[in-house]
Amino acid sequence: MFRYIVRRLLQMILTFFGATFVVFALMFANQDDPIQALVGEKPISDTLRAELTERYHLDDGFLSQYWHYMSNLLTGDLGDSLTGREISEMLSSSWPVTVRLALMAIVIAAVIAIAAGVWSAIRRGGLFDNGTLMFTLLLLAMPVVVLAPVAQWIFGMELGWFPATASRNATFYALLLPAIVLACTVVATQLRVTRTSVVENLRADYVRTARAKGLAPRRVVWVHVLRNSLIPVITLIGVDLGVLMSGAIVTEDVFNIPGVGSKLAQGVRTEDGPLVVGFVSVLVIFFLVMNLVVDLLYAALDPRIRYE
Repeated sequence: MFRYIVRRLLQMILTFFGATFVVFALMFANQDDPIQALVGEKPISDTLRAELTERYHLDDGFLSQYWHYMSNLLTGDLGDSLTGREISEMLSSSWPVTVRLALMAIVIAAVIAIAAGVWSAIRRGGLFDNGTLMFTLLLLAMPVVVLAPVAQWIFGMELGWFPATASRNATFYALLLPAIVLACTVVATQLRVTRTSVVENLRADYVRTARAKGLAPRRVVWVHVLRNSLIPVITLIGVDLGVLMSGAIVTEDVFNIPGVGSKLAQGVRTEDGPLVVGFVSVLVIFFLVMNLVVDLLYAALDPRIRYE
């Protein structure tokens, strides 16, 4: 186990450097005039332009800028955005609301996916199974850029069931609609994987043995079959949590939620490279850690799995 964790940590370090390099390269290639993009159409003095150019090394080459950024990052300094605010401060103020939103979304998606997936597997070929298939195909075909504004308009503005926007200190109810929208982006895949895994395990020898021993069908399905079927589902949930953290850009922007996603969207619009790369670096670390935790959970779910 120890050697496996060390090996994974080394892989995570290489992945982190590779991901930050790619993101930094994309932002560097996309930059036209970040200083002018920051102030919009307002004129900017030559003195201020020169000061900002020197402060953020905008005249340096790509590798030189990347070296400056990584040198600061390895000391725990995320740097400053082009607006002059510390990125760590901006992250600390926006991170909690995004974490709450992502956790709400992943819980909603997991509960629906596991319950509906198990029931579809038990009643495979029936009306409910066919209905969930159509429902998941509909969700997969509808991008979040369409789903979010439509849900906001129908349920937030027309029907008034939910608040149309949410603040940083939003209540659970205020975040419920954007959490449901965000959950819709991952629930379809989780549901189909759950159904497929349960169907395969229902045909296993240990299920026939358990039934032959006289165990109740509900206990066979919800204890024995479900536990062995959760491994691929747990993998998806762990990956999806990282995806939801980074994929909340559209949802937070539509519902005006001041979280990580909205800050990233703002950074991309204003060509604020330090802000985008700083936020993405933290998201990459979160994503890698979640994948490691998921892999370690395998042994807890299935005693046959051992890491040598």
